Amino acid sequence: MNIVKRNGKEVPYNGERILNAVRKANAEVSESEALLESQIQVIEEKVWIALSKLNRAANVEEIQDMVIKEIMRQQAYRLAQVYTEYRFRQALRRQKNTTDDSILSIIECENEDIHQENSNKNSVIESTQRDYIAGETSKDLTWRVLLPPDIVEAHREGIIHFHDSDYFLQTIHNCSLINLEDMLQNGTVISGVMITPPKSFATACNVATQIIAQVASNQYGGQTFHLGHLVPYVDASRKKIKKSVKQEAETAGITYTKEQINQIVNSRLTKEITAGIQTIQYQLVTLMTTNGQTPFVSMYINLEDCKPGKERDDMALLIEEVLNQRIKGLQNPDGVWITPAFPKILYVLDEENVKPDSPYFYLTELAARCTAKRMVPDYISAKIMRKVKEGDVYGCMGCRSFLTPDRFSETKGNLSNAGNYQPGKHIYWGRFNQGVVTLNLVDIACSSKKDKNKFWEILDERLELCHRALRCRHERLLGTKSDVAPILWQYGALARLQPGAPIDRLLYDGYSTISLGYAGLYEMCYYMTGKSHTDDEGKRFALQVMQKMNDACSKWKDEENIDYSIYGTPLESTTYRFAKCLQKRFGSIPGVTDHNYITNSYHVCVREEIDAFTKLKFESEFQALSPGGAISYVEVPNMQQNIPAVIALIQYIYDNIMYAELNTKSDYCQVCGYDGEILIKEDENQKLIWECPQCGNRDQTKMNVARRTCGYIGTQFWNQGRTQEIRDRVLHL
Repeated sequence: MNIVKRNGKEVPYNGERILNAVRKANAEVSESEALLESQIQVIEEKVWIALSKLNRAANVEEIQDMVIKEIMRQQAYRLAQVYTEYRFRQALRRQKNTTDDSILSIIECENEDIHQENSNKNSVIESTQRDYIAGETSKDLTWRVLLPPDIVEAHREGIIHFHDSDYFLQTIHNCSLINLEDMLQNGTVISGVMITPPKSFATACNVATQIIAQVASNQYGGQTFHLGHLVPYVDASRKKIKKSVKQEAETAGITYTKEQINQIVNSRLTKEITAGIQTIQYQLVTLMTTNGQTPFVSMYINLEDCKPGKERDDMALLIEEVLNQRIKGLQNPDGVWITPAFPKILYVLDEENVKPDSPYFYLTELAARCTAKRMVPDYISAKIMRKVKEGDVYGCMGCRSFLTPDRFSETKGNLSNAGNYQPGKHIYWGRFNQGVVTLNLVDIACSSKKDKNKFWEILDERLELCHRALRCRHERLLGTKSDVAPILWQYGALARLQPGAPIDRLLYDGYSTISLGYAGLYEMCYYMTGKSHTDDEGKRFALQVMQKMNDACSKWKDEENIDYSIYGTPLESTTYRFAKCLQKRFGSIPGVTDHNYITNSYHVCVREEIDAFTKLKFESEFQALSPGGAISYVEVPNMQQNIPAVIALIQYIYDNIMYAELNTKSDYCQVCGYDGEILIKEDENQKLIWECPQCGNRDQTKMNVARRTCGYIGTQFWNQGRTQEIRDRVLHL
C-alpha cells in the first residue's frame, strides 16, 4: 500500500510515522488526558484499515485527517487539539519555501504526479525537467501572488481546475490555428533571420517545420496547420523540375517528347513530395521545443479548400503520401515500425471523398486503413459542421479546441494585419484561444446532496467563480506587447502587428476564444438521478446543465465582447486529481466517486456497454452544446482485416456527428517482439502496471504502448487514474 507525499512522490505506507507523531503529541498533554500505548496502536490500526479500503494511494493530508478522527473516537479531545496545533506549525514551516521539495523530486524523478502528468513528455529528460522546474516556480508565484485566494483554494479542492498554471506567470496563450499560408507566401522572420517565400515544395516543408517549432516554444497548447497551405509549392516544384529537365536535355543533346518530359517530371516530383512529407513527419517528432517536448501539432486536411482541377489534384497527392507514410509508421531503436504521436491528422469528410462514387473516395479508403493501423486520422464532418458552425468548415486547435464562428471580419476587417487577408472571406487561420478553466460538475452534484434546487444554486455560484478565473486569464494577456513573441504577433503566425503594439484588439470581437471547460457530466447525472445520461431522465437533466453553461457564456460574451465558449475538457492527469479530491471530500460513492477517474466532458462512461453507432449519435447532441471544443470516440478491436467496417463508421460520422475518432491498440514489446495488445495488470501493491501477455515483461522502458487519452495519442504512459480508465474501456464494436 502506497501513500502520496506532499512533493508528489509515492512511497510505501509506514505506520511508525503515525505512531511517532501521536506519541509526540501525547507527551505534551497531562497524564489524565494521555492515551495508553495500546490505544495509540489501535489508532494506527484503524487508519491502516481505512487506507486499505480506499483502493488508491491517499495523500498525507487525508491520513492526518484520519488520525485526528481516530483520536477523537478515543475521546482524547485535548490530544486531538495538540496534534492539530502540531500539524499547523509544520504547515507554517513548509510555507517558508513552497517549491524546494517539488523541484528536488523532479530532478530525482520521484514526483509521480509530474512524472505521469503528460503522456507525451518524458520527465527523465533534462530539457523536460528544466521546463517542469520553471513551471513549479511559476505555479508557486501564481498561487501565492497572482490569483485571488478563493480561486486558488477552489483549484486545490478540485472544485475547479485552473489549467496550465505553470505558464500563467508569463503572458502566454493556449492553442492556435497558425497562418502558415501568410508566412510562406509573404515571408517571415525566425530567430532574427528573414525567411523569404520558398521556391519549392521541399523548402516549404522545411520552413513549415521550423515555424511549428517556434510557435510551440511561444505557447503552451496545441497548434494546427493546413496541409493545403503547402499545395502551391507542389506546382512551383513541378515547374522548376520541368525547366531543369529541359535544360539537362538541351545540354546533353537529347530530344524528349512532351510525354517523356512529363514522365520524368512526375517521377522527380513524386520523390520530392515523398521527401517533403517525410521531412514534416521526422522533424515534428524529433524537434525539441523550449517546453522540453515535441510540438503538439495537428495537420488539417480539407480537399474542398483547394480549387478544383490541378490544385485539388496536387492536394490529393500530398494526402496520399501523408497517409501512406503514417501507415508505415516510424522505427524505434530496434528498427520496429511503431505508431508516432504526432502530427495528429484531421481529415475532413465531404461530398468529394465520402461516397464510393466520389472522385477522391480512394483517399478515404486509404484513411480507413491508416486509422485501423495507427489510430489516425480523426474525422471532421463538413456536413454537420456547417450546421453547427454557421456554414463554415475549419480545423480544431490541437486535440479538440474549436474557435467560435467568425463574427468580426465583416465589421472589423483585418484585425491581425494578415498578409493573406481577403475581404468577404471568413478568418480562422491566425486565431487562438486565451486559456481554459474547468468546472467539476461531480462536485456540484455531491455538494447538493441530491437537492435539485441546491444543485442549481451551487452551479450558479461555481459558474461565477469560473468566470472570475477566466477573467484572470484574459486580464493577464491584456497589455502584452507584440515584442514578447515576434514569431506570433509580428511575423505572421497569428498577426503582423508593429513592434511595441499591444495584442489587446485580438482579445475581443471574437478574434480569440476563452474556454469554460467541464468534466464529469455522466457522474453528475448518475448521482442526481440514479441513471446514466444515456437514459432519458438523465439525458434531460444533462442537457439542462449544458444549456445553463452555454447561457452563462452567452451572457458574459454579450456583456464583455469576449468569446466565452463551452469546452469539453480533455482530462489527462486532471481526471485523477479530480477523482482524488472527490474521494477526500465525499468518500466512496458507488458509480460516482469509487474510481480513480471521472469521465471526460459529456462522454458516455467508459464502463458502459453501448454500440459504436448509438454512442456517436447520442454524443452528437452534446457536441453541438460544446462549441468551444469537443471530440467523440469509439473503442474498437483490431480492424486491419475489416476495412469495410471502418469505412461504414466513417460514413456514419459524416452523416451524424461533427468530430470523431476511432481508438484501437498499437503496441510492441521490445523484449519478445510481441506486437499485440499489451495489458494492464495489478501488481502485489495493487498498483496498475503494463505487462506483455507473451513474455511477462513489465519494464515500461522496454515496450512501446500507444493509447489515445484526451484526443492526442499518448506514448509515455499515464498516472494511475488514467491507467485505470484505459483498462476499464469497453469495446463499442
